[in-house]
Amino acid sequence: MLHEFVLAGQKVKLWQRPGESYQHILMKALGYAMFVKQYPNLEIEIKVDLRYKPDLVVFSANREFKFWGECGQNSIRKTVWLLKHTRTEKLVLFKIGQNTDSLIKQLQTEIEAKYRPSGRVKLINFVKEIMDLTANKQIEKVSRDWYRETEI
Repeated sequence: MLHEFVLAGQKVKLWQRPGESYQHILMKALGYAMFVKQYPNLEIEIKVDLRYKPDLVVFSANREFKFWGECGQNSIRKTVWLLKHTRTEKLVLFKIGQNTDSLIKQLQTEIEAKYRPSGRVKLINFVKEIMDLTANKQIEKVSRDWYRETEI
């Protein structure tokens, strides 16, 4: 199913594959709207010839990862792998309506400090009402009261 959004003033079409939830599509859209002004070359779901494919990604001029966004479910093992092997400058994990306290503690415990220096890893947890708040798919900007942000 094709979803058409207006995100930060840009028309963006996202394809929902069989078995993929609308929440996953919405997290990609929200992440894009949140970060496209900071990262004008932000791309959604492109192949990067690695074990994993980012939901959101930005490359530097020399093809290093500047930004990697992961939406929805992902394991601690995957998060650690991304931090060790991609050397991305910033990794952002997106969730919707989760009780993230135990996840935050687990991430802080299981990811060595050297892989998560200040500002490198963030968790953004959107409010559970986010689907209602964005029902018209017109997201000029993501309001600060729509999410909780935690640095890991």
